[in-house]
Amino acid sequence: MFKKNLKPLWLSLVMSIVTGSVMAQTGEALTLKEALNYAVQHYTDARKARLDLENAQYKIDEVRSRALPQISGSGQLNYNPLLQQSVLPGALNPSNPGQDMLIAFGQKWNANVGVNLTQNLFDQSVFTGLKAAKTTKEFYTLNNQLTEEQVLEQVATSYYQVFVQRQQIANVDSNISTTQKAYNIIKGQFESGLGKQIDVDRVTVQLSNLQSQRQQLLNAVTQYENQLKFYIGMPVTQPVVIEDPEQLDIAVFQLDLPDSLNANNRTEIRVLNKQEELLEYQKKSIVAEYYPTLSLTSNYSYQSLSNRFPIGAGRNGNSFDVAAIGLNLKIPIFNGHATKARINQANVELKRLREDRTKTKNSIDLSYENAKTQIKNNIIILNNQKINVELAQKVLDNTRSNYQLGLAPLTDLLDAQNALSEAQNNHVAAMLNYRVAEIQLIKSKGMLKTLMN
Repeated sequence: MFKKNLKPLWLSLVMSIVTGSVMAQTGEALTLKEALNYAVQHYTDARKARLDLENAQYKIDEVRSRALPQISGSGQLNYNPLLQQSVLPGALNPSNPGQDMLIAFGQKWNANVGVNLTQNLFDQSVFTGLKAAKTTKEFYTLNNQLTEEQVLEQVATSYYQVFVQRQQIANVDSNISTTQKAYNIIKGQFESGLGKQIDVDRVTVQLSNLQSQRQQLLNAVTQYENQLKFYIGMPVTQPVVIEDPEQLDIAVFQLDLPDSLNANNRTEIRVLNKQEELLEYQKKSIVAEYYPTLSLTSNYSYQSLSNRFPIGAGRNGNSFDVAAIGLNLKIPIFNGHATKARINQANVELKRLREDRTKTKNSIDLSYENAKTQIKNNIIILNNQKINVELAQKVLDNTRSNYQLGLAPLTDLLDAQNALSEAQNNHVAAMLNYRVAEIQLIKSKGMLKTLMN
C-alpha cells in the first residue's frame, strides 16, 4: 500500500525534473540585464514612446511650414450657353434712337489658370510656434526616457518574482529529499517490526503535501515567467530559462542612503518642467491673437475668352495675362473677449500642472523615505532569517538523530521539518522584499538604467 502511495509522487517528481531539464536545454537563457535590454527594445509601451518621439519631429515640421511660402495653383473652365444681357439706353441705339437695347456681354467660353503665393511677414503665433518646436522635441525625448524607466521597474520586479518562486521550489525539493530519507528510515523500522503504521502514514502525508506544494510553485513559476515575457515584449510561447538562484545570491552591502535627494533630477519632474514650458508657449500663442498680422500675397493667371472651346485653339486676341502683388494687414479690434477667456484657461492649466509637480515631488520624497526604511529593515530581516534557517536546520538534524536513537517522537521530527520549511520560505520572502525595496531605492535616486549595465 505504501509503495502504491509513493509511486505517483515520485513519478510526478521525476517528470517535473525531466521537464525542467528539457526547458533548460531548449529555452533561451535570460539574465536580468538581458531582460531589461530586451524590454526596452521590444515592449509595446517602449516602442510606442519611440513612435511618439518620431511623431514629434513631424509636428515640428508642421509648425515650421507656417513660416514658409504657401503656393497653390488653380484652374477654371466655364461655358455660358446663355450670356448675361444688359440694357443700353435708347440714346445709344443708332438704328432706332430712343429705343433701349439688350446687349449680351462676354464670350461663351471662359478659361483661367493661375498660381497664388502667400508669405507671412509678421505673425506672432508663428514665431511662438517656432520657439516651441525645440521644447516639443525635448518633451517627447524625456517622455520616452520616463516610459523606459517605468518598463525597467516593472520588468525588474517581475524578474525577481520568478527568481523567488524558483528558490522556493529548490527549498521544497530539499525538504522532499529530507522527508524521503525519513520515510525510508521509518518504513524500514516498520518492516522490521520496530515502527508503527501510523508513523509511515504521517510521513506519506508529509511527502504528498510537499509534492502538492511543489506543483503549485511550478504553476506559479510558469505564470510569472509568462508575465515576465509579456512585460519584456517576448512571445509568451517562447521558452526561457531564468538564471539559477545561486547565481543571483543577494549580497548585503553598505548602501549610500543620504538624508534627502534632489527630486528635480527625476525624469518625472523634468517631464513636468518641459510640459510647463509648452503650456507657457501655448499661452503666448493665444496672446499673439492681440497682435496684427502682415502677409505678402501675389498671384498670376492666364485668361482666355472665346466663343469656341479655348483649349488647344491657340492664343487669340481675347487671351491675356493677369498679375497682382499686395500686402494684407489684419488688425484685431474686438472678438467678444474670446482671447482673454482662452488666456485665463491657459493660466488655469499652468496652475494645475504646478500642483501636479508639487504632488509628484512629495510622492518622490515619500517613495525615497519608504525605500530607505524598507531597505534597512529588510537587511535586518534577511540576516535574522538566515540565522533562523541555520538554527532550524540544526534543530532538524538534532531531532532526526534523536528520533533514530528513539529519544524523540515522530511528531517532533515532523515539527522540526515544518519549522525549517517555514524558515526557508520566510528567508525567500525576505529576499524578494529586499530586492523590491532595492529597486524602489534605485528608482527614487533616478538610477534605474544602471540595472542595464
